[in-house]
Amino acid sequence: MNMNVDPSEVQKFSDLAHRWWDPNAEFRPLHEINPLRLEWINARAPLAGKKVVDIGCGGGILAESMAKKGAIVTGIDLSEKALKVADLHGLESSVQVHYEKISAEDLAIRENGQFDIVTCMEMLEHVPNPASIVRACATLVKPGGKVFFSTLNRNPKAYLFAILGAEYMLRLLPKGTHDYAKFITPAELSQFARNVGLTVDSLKGMTYNPITRIYSLNQDISVNYMVACTRAAE
Repeated sequence: MNMNVDPSEVQKFSDLAHRWWDPNAEFRPLHEINPLRLEWINARAPLAGKKVVDIGCGGGILAESMAKKGAIVTGIDLSEKALKVADLHGLESSVQVHYEKISAEDLAIRENGQFDIVTCMEMLEHVPNPASIVRACATLVKPGGKVFFSTLNRNPKAYLFAILGAEYMLRLLPKGTHDYAKFITPAELSQFARNVGLTVDSLKGMTYNPITRIYSLNQDISVNYMVACTRAAE
């Protein structure tokens, strides 16, 4: 098995797995941003009938919502507990997603060029080698297919908002959810993508208003941001 994994990161999310689908618990921000990122993905790569893999799917919030749009979805993660929660919720909601405990790199060896769309959201900042994940995503997607990433920028504002603000002041996330040193600038992520044959199509920012408690998409990529890429057609 490819070992691009931080066991403490997997443990962190495994410990909270039973709370994954509680919209008022630790993963509330994921529930609140999911409709925004789902529609952003669907607008750039209509999901209906497409073969999709969600890298680092956790408890399946995005994976299930893409399946509801008519996609044929595979969700992969290295947290067995999170995958069990995802499977159980799929049975309860009657939404069909195939979940598997496997690394992105190992799946890329087995399923080279097999997916129309690859999503990797809120995951790159939790692994030792994010460039390796980007390479795996580029390998998994078909020529002409789309790859979507979301992560956190690395600058003083991101530290202030994503760690001090979200984890300590507003308590939106459990303390220790993020490690600032692992945040990735848009320039770095764009370079990772270009290095493996992906063209960056668009960047989108996501901000949180602590007064209205509403997330919104905009052009501000200084903290949270998403990237849409295309693999060159052969």
